Amino acid sequence: MKQTPMTIRGAQKLREELDHLKSVLRPQIIAAIADAREHGDLKENAEYHAAREQQGFCEGRIQEIEAKLSNAQIIDITKMPNNGKVIFGATVDLFKVDDEKELTYRIVGDDESDIKANMISVNSPIARALIGKEVDDVAVVKTPAGEVEYEIIKVHYL
Repeated sequence: MKQTPMTIRGAQKLREELDHLKSVLRPQIIAAIADAREHGDLKENAEYHAAREQQGFCEGRIQEIEAKLSNAQIIDITKMPNNGKVIFGATVDLFKVDDEKELTYRIVGDDESDIKANMISVNSPIARALIGKEVDDVAVVKTPAGEVEYEIIKVHYL
């Protein structure tokens, strides 16, 4: 199977979600199903059908998280020597040449990406352009509106 890169924080968040699903949500759903069964006829029992549907979603998410964790290649960026290169897990301070804005992005796995938190997927066009570059290098990202240039100001291995 293909391993997918994941940061330690991303793996921890998935483990926490998995623990919550198994220890909190699953028992609640089981109790809701048992309670709905006590109301009698299951064919016309909306509470029962809703609880069973919720159980299906919960079990599906548990399987999805377990599969992601089993195929994850967890990378601890803090244990790598900071040689100034942009790699998976690094936080990069950038200068966008077009509009002279400073940006900061952290390169993370697909499941961890959240643009509002400045965490971009390793498979995003910006991350692909940055990987392997060093401080003072210029990364060119092709967008539908044309090419955008980013100058790398600093690379952090946090």
